[in-house]
Amino acid sequence: MDYVGNGHKFPSTKICLLFKSCFIFFCLFTILFNSKLAAGYAYGARNLASDTPSGFISIDCGANEDYMDNGILYKSDRDFVDTGINQPVSPNISRNLRPQLKNVRSFPEGRRNCYVLKPENGKDNTYLIRASFLYGNYDRKNTTPIFDLYLGSNLWWTVDWDNGYVETLYTPSTDYITVCLFNTSKGVPYISTLELRHLDNTIYRTPARALVTMQRLDIGGRSNLRYPADVYDRIWNPLNVDTLNSSVTNSSISQGNNDAYKIPDTMLRTAAKEQNASCSLIYFWETQSSSAQFYVYFHFAEIEKLVGKKRRLKVDLTGQRNATTNATLDYLKPLSLSLNGTPDNAGQLQFSISAAEGSDLPPLLNGFEIYAAKDMRNASTVPVEADAMMGVKGAFKLIRNWEGDPCFPSELSWSGLTCSNSSASNILSINLSSSNLTGKIPASIANLREITSLDLSNNELTGEVPEFLVNLPNLRNLNLTSNKFTGSVPKALLQRAEAGSLILSVGENPDLCTSLKCPYNLKKYLALIIIACILAVLLPIVVFALVIYKRRRQRENLKREIEERLLKSKNRQVRYSEILLISDNLKTTIGEGGFGKVYYGTLSDKTQVAIKLLSASSRQGSNEFKAEAQILTIVHHRNLVSLIGYCDEAENKALIYEFMPNGNLRKHLSDPNTKALSWMERLQIAVDAAQGLEYLHSGCKPPIIHRDMKTSNILLNERMQAKISDFGLSRVFANESDTHLSTCPAGTFGYVDPLIHLSGNFTKKSDVYSFGVVLFELVTGQPAIIKGEYNIHIVDWAKPFIEEGNIQNIVDPRLEDTAESCSVGKFVELALSCTLPTTAERPDMSDVVSQLIECLKMVQDKMPNMPQITSHRIEEFSYNSIGSESVFSPR
Repeated sequence: MDYVGNGHKFPSTKICLLFKSCFIFFCLFTILFNSKLAAGYAYGARNLASDTPSGFISIDCGANEDYMDNGILYKSDRDFVDTGINQPVSPNISRNLRPQLKNVRSFPEGRRNCYVLKPENGKDNTYLIRASFLYGNYDRKNTTPIFDLYLGSNLWWTVDWDNGYVETLYTPSTDYITVCLFNTSKGVPYISTLELRHLDNTIYRTPARALVTMQRLDIGGRSNLRYPADVYDRIWNPLNVDTLNSSVTNSSISQGNNDAYKIPDTMLRTAAKEQNASCSLIYFWETQSSSAQFYVYFHFAEIEKLVGKKRRLKVDLTGQRNATTNATLDYLKPLSLSLNGTPDNAGQLQFSISAAEGSDLPPLLNGFEIYAAKDMRNASTVPVEADAMMGVKGAFKLIRNWEGDPCFPSELSWSGLTCSNSSASNILSINLSSSNLTGKIPASIANLREITSLDLSNNELTGEVPEFLVNLPNLRNLNLTSNKFTGSVPKALLQRAEAGSLILSVGENPDLCTSLKCPYNLKKYLALIIIACILAVLLPIVVFALVIYKRRRQRENLKREIEERLLKSKNRQVRYSEILLISDNLKTTIGEGGFGKVYYGTLSDKTQVAIKLLSASSRQGSNEFKAEAQILTIVHHRNLVSLIGYCDEAENKALIYEFMPNGNLRKHLSDPNTKALSWMERLQIAVDAAQGLEYLHSGCKPPIIHRDMKTSNILLNERMQAKISDFGLSRVFANESDTHLSTCPAGTFGYVDPLIHLSGNFTKKSDVYSFGVVLFELVTGQPAIIKGEYNIHIVDWAKPFIEEGNIQNIVDPRLEDTAESCSVGKFVELALSCTLPTTAERPDMSDVVSQLIECLKMVQDKMPNMPQITSHRIEEFSYNSIGSESVFSPR
């Protein structure tokens, strides 16, 4: 098998009968609906989808119905593809086949036909994608077609066999994945099965976004393995070598929490080994390219119980670049290693496993995988605009030739689109005139920031002309004539048309006002009167519906009461049942730490909150927790994340924070897939965070020492304003890991003042040291501990360059020489002073704020046309000592 998816009047009696029938039907439907709903909630109603593993998409291409097979839900492909026809394979072949291979979908029309997969986890996650093909003489021509398979705009594989599958590990840059079949004039393309499985993002790191599976072998196995034995549904093929000794155990392999590869236990319990320590396990594999980069993953588990010794191995991957690593095996514990390299000049890839020097135990291997790196970075539409066009396609239900990437390849670009001539192409114009379009203009068009022309004329579009069209900066031509738009044209569009910067065509829309001063719309209000009369007639039905949905209304009222109490009450305490209401029964997890999880929630006015649910392992007493939480709910500053409420109910303890949609600063500095922060943005974030920390030190009485200042505790709101989280919590909670809102009373390695280990006391100056590390991260983009052959602290890494005057060598390359040198120099000098070894030499946070503002002004002086960014000093309230009714006093 190859490796590679009108106006008649009715008598009044008839009207009455019709009304009564509708009323009875409505009542029966409502009762049935609610009874089914109640039964579902009471007894946990099951459906097929609930039985399939999370992160799986399994499509039987050509099937007419969904079905379960081997614990996996296989779906018909009707919701994933717009073209093609279903056909069964030849009866002579289908008798002993798996269900997924008994039908195919073929594509006799069009050069490109595509499946669209929308995994829950979205872009920048790694997925295993497998496409299976069994020709089975479905067309009765006895000639196997040859065609190309694409992922987006990138060639994945040329299918030139009649039975096999191709598989890749792929990291998409969009929230959807297109798998396209290209007709190469060598037969009609077809496909049997298309499968997607979400993988742990820490394994199989995919260079250039894809690794194509070449081999996956279970050494010593007797039959193929896949789900449920393999939770990722990888297919393992057995390999037995007569000249090698087999080793088998009945003991279970210890799959620890840290084993993200999750290699099947069945596979790891068998292995092959050499006769003695002087022999090596050698494997040769003939490739078709001597230049491709290959990645080999070795999987080991010691299945022999050795006394007083351990098996030590040396693993070599040969080629033009040799790669070597050593391994020591522990009894019944899995170990996975990876090496990469290129084949030799003859196209042969070879690896060997031998006993390490000094070891007298023969080498052993349980299984391995070979992948070829596949460059998936061909020219394509800008991801956000590709997503936008998929939204337009879905809203207008367009089939046409809108398949795959909108702009590439250029000869197959979507009809009606004009794209820019670049490797990352923008949509410049859309012409969907006379396309039988209905409904409203889709909001996704708002993301086409480079569009210059939009023609939607001669269609049946309804609703109002949307305001978001005003925000398309490059729009020069807008044609909406001959539609059914209502309301008025946005004022800004009319003004741009009068100024000559926009050619606006909105004629032949009878109910659309095209003037800057629209008259009183009698038709609109007449329609409202008619609707009101109809509602009066249907009042009994409305009352009935209100009774049916009494619980839902009570739920909304309770949610509103919680919000009012959170805003008005002094102690802002809520019950655990209310926590469940706000968070929709803890539906969405946005973070997780050692103490428990952080959940997303909303109040009745749609205010978003983050709910940190503490586990029972917190060592703090109930009275102490309540006292500390009440204090923190009244500490307010524009640069501190607000604690707006808390729960203290028996073993259930929770904190309710304002939600910060842009996550933490560390993510923006380390994630290569996010837009790099500019130097001005980094300076403003530094000023914001410094002001927040200064308020804790100088504006609160008594002062609050943060104790865990780090980039992951600096959160960003929707305007990229920085706020400090987890202040004052170190005395309340037990040790925890990093989360959306994390706490860690002993600080975090890399940020803790080295003097803490001597004194054991946190002070303002220990916070200053931690903030200095944050400053170094802002200017360099590096983490506090830089990983490598030898881990090195960021300050130790940066100091030699600073002492040599080579500051530019430590500046984050993503700033691309846009950082103003004087401000960078002063910024680095400040960071260095904050991390001096003696506390007395370090500046106070008020001095840090002043110097950061000077850095900000340096940049503003160099760019006088830029709007001046102002800093905000300590606000008008300060935090006093506790003990009186009034906690705040004016400063």
